[in-house]
Amino acid sequence: MLSWQYALASAILLAVVTAVLRLLRRGGVWAGVAFEAALLFGLYALWQFAGSFTVMSPDGALPRARWLWHAERVLHLPSETAVQRLFLPHPLLVQAFNLYYDILHFPVLGACLVWLYARHRDRYPQIRTTIVLFTGVSLLIQFIPVAPPRLLPGTGLVDTAVRYGQSVYSWHGGFDADELSAMPSVHVGWALIVAIAVITASRSRWRWLAAGYPLLTLLVVVVTANHFWLDGIAAGLLVVLVLAVQRLVRGIRSGKSSEGDQVTPVRREMSVRS
Repeated sequence: MLSWQYALASAILLAVVTAVLRLLRRGGVWAGVAFEAALLFGLYALWQFAGSFTVMSPDGALPRARWLWHAERVLHLPSETAVQRLFLPHPLLVQAFNLYYDILHFPVLGACLVWLYARHRDRYPQIRTTIVLFTGVSLLIQFIPVAPPRLLPGTGLVDTAVRYGQSVYSWHGGFDADELSAMPSVHVGWALIVAIAVITASRSRWRWLAAGYPLLTLLVVVVTANHFWLDGIAAGLLVVLVLAVQRLVRGIRSGKSSEGDQVTPVRREMSVRS
């Protein structure tokens, strides 16, 4: 995985390239591409960097996870343990799920943004803003440590990544604060945003298959015991909230623009009369 230091250096380099191209007035499309790439690398650097910090003691991470576990039972959500046991007899599938969780999300998100920028430029700004806002708010919430279900004793859940030697946290050595950033699931939120982007931008009859991507992601994060159901549900609600806020802001701006258009003819008429 790309470290936050390398990602930040890439973002700064791309930002410098963008500035130079714009100063020379020769950038055109490439200046825009460099700027968007700088934003993407900067977002990745922030995500990686913020994952190493908490603003509260990690001692409360397990009690909060336990509260989520009991809340799910009150809400009659399916047991993560029961769902995981359906897949444990199939080691190749579980290992594929581990890889899916570890490496797929950011490349898919990046590919979606590249596709939007190249083929559906009108849809790109809103999706880009949605990703930035969702990720930023998620990182703020994750400063409050919440343990993932794989670290919660007494549930019967298996840490599938550790079982097959695929844990990303072993790369760092020792404890990693990112292990306690389970709520909300950024992976599920990104997958939902990608699905929304594909369904709303594409005109292909196959576009509705993209709706399966967030559902599969939710299944993967649960089977690998990296997230509770509520982590994914919270991410989905946060995406909806971000989209609603953007729509509200657009409505306010549109209303102000309409008022301005109505005022201008009146002023012109008064000017002519005077």
